[in-house]
This record gives sequence, C-alpha cells and structure tokens, in this order.
Amino acid sequence: MGSESREATERMMAFIKAHLREPITARDVADAAGYSPFHAARVFKGETGLAPFEYIRRERLTQSAHALRSTDARVLDVALDFVFGSHEGFTRAFSNAFGITPKKYASVPKPDGWLVPRYYLDRQKNLTEESTMSNTAIIFTQIVERPARKLLLCRSKCAEDYYEYCGEFGCEDAIPWNVMSVIKEALYEPVGLWLPDNMRPAGTGLYAQGVEVPADYAGEVPEGFDFIDLPACKMLVFQGEPFKDEDFETAIGALWEACGKFNPEAYGYEYAPELAPRMQLSPEGWRGYIEMRPIREKMLHA
Repeated sequence: MGSESREATERMMAFIKAHLREPITARDVADAAGYSPFHAARVFKGETGLAPFEYIRRERLTQSAHALRSTDARVLDVALDFVFGSHEGFTRAFSNAFGITPKKYASVPKPDGWLVPRYYLDRQKNLTEESTMSNTAIIFTQIVERPARKLLLCRSKCAEDYYEYCGEFGCEDAIPWNVMSVIKEALYEPVGLWLPDNMRPAGTGLYAQGVEVPADYAGEVPEGFDFIDLPACKMLVFQGEPFKDEDFETAIGALWEACGKFNPEAYGYEYAPELAPRMQLSPEGWRGYIEMRPIREKMLHA
C-alpha cells in the first residue's frame, strides 16, 4: 500500500470520526475516499487490518465506554446515540468486546477482573495518567488474582531479554519452552520473565522462562530448572490489539510504550515487583501481545 492508499484511509477514518453518531453506509465511506465501495473496503482493510464496518463498530464501542464513565447518560441513551438499534443489542456487543455489561462498567469504580479501554478508566483527581497512545493502538487492562504458587523456571546466565536468552539456549530448539509446555500440573501457559532483584541469584540473568505450578507441586524438576515460591497477589494484565504476525515487534513496542505511561496509583494500586516477576505471554497475533506485572493496593497515608 502506498501514500495514496494511506491518504484515502485517513479521509475515510476522518469521515467516520465526524459521523460516528449517525448512520454510516459503505457508500458514505467510499465517497469520502473517492473510490467505489469495493475498492474502498479493500484499501481500508489493507491499511488498518479491519473492514470499515468492523472499524466503525470498534470506535462506537470505545467511544460509548467513554460516554458511560464520563457522563450520567442512561445505557439506552448511549446505545441510541451510537446507532445501536436496541438496549439488548448494545449490551451484547459491549459485553463481548470488554467482558462486562455497560451498566456494570458505568457504575463500578475499579477495573478489577475485566478488560476495559485503559485510557478511558476513571482517575482520582489528584493523580494523572499520561494518555498519548496512537489512535490505532488500544491497550486493555485487567486485574487478575493469582494464588500462592510455585514458579518453575529455567534461568539464563546473563540474558536481559528474549533475544539474548535465545542466544544462550537456541531459538530453533527452544528447549526450556518445550519442557514447560508439557507439564500437566501447570496452572497457566509458559511465560517469559524479567526477574526482580530478590528472585535473581548472583551470576544469573535478568530474563528467564518459566511456568506457574501449584504451591504443593511435587512433580519432577527438569534438569537446569529450579523453583521460586510466589505469594498470592494481584497481577495487572496489559493486552494489545490483535496484530499480523510480521508486525509483532511493532505490537510489543506499542504495549511497552503504554505500560511506561500507565500510572496504577490513579486506580488505588502500586507496582510490587518483589511479589512476582514481570511476565510476557508468547506473542500471538490472534489475541494481541500480553504482559503482566504484580501490583498491590496502595496504602493511603494521613
């Protein structure tokens, strides 16, 4: 796709943004680009990865989430404002997108346990969160509970990231990952790890790979692996949008940028790196890139 396609897509996106609360047809979008509906749809998807109607639906849902948390409007009024035909249809679409009903999303003050658009969450008045994300990079957050458990991990000698870790173990064989992937007692899928200082013995690297298993795990410890006991804690999950496989580095970079600007104190939490490592799930385009960081409720001082 060249500059002409990008410019046409920008015109279509601008039109959609300006008319988000009005009915929009395929012909309307195509006219904004100066193309036929078929060609406009092909160009738009080539540039954004979404068909125009998918993009319109996503933007309406995201903007409706903002309206629900920033105004006193009723759910039905918001649904109609954003051209959803009924309360039921809007509730179903919103719940499928964000994992929570619009009524509950509008009324609950903390984002515990469900996915929500990170830059639309309410903030305490005395705290701020920088919000300069790209219009096309939506990051979702979720707070999940982790029980007391063990972390079965394979450490590196000096690796600070995934690529240096591969340099030690070999990406093609991915021996540690293959071993962890067949552990039947695993609580969750294998993860990449950035270890905090209190979990990193002298002479070992910052980056490792591991898998969480029950606290009473009594299975075999593979050669080259060891355990860390992890206490029960909350983990703040960051999840990016789905991406094309060839764009995985861009997707990871966008999420890292968002994480660096995210202020958990705006929601009554603080990072707690001593409780667990920072974790990354295997980048899979269909679900978006996912990272987790340990947090705890922030104590308020008089």
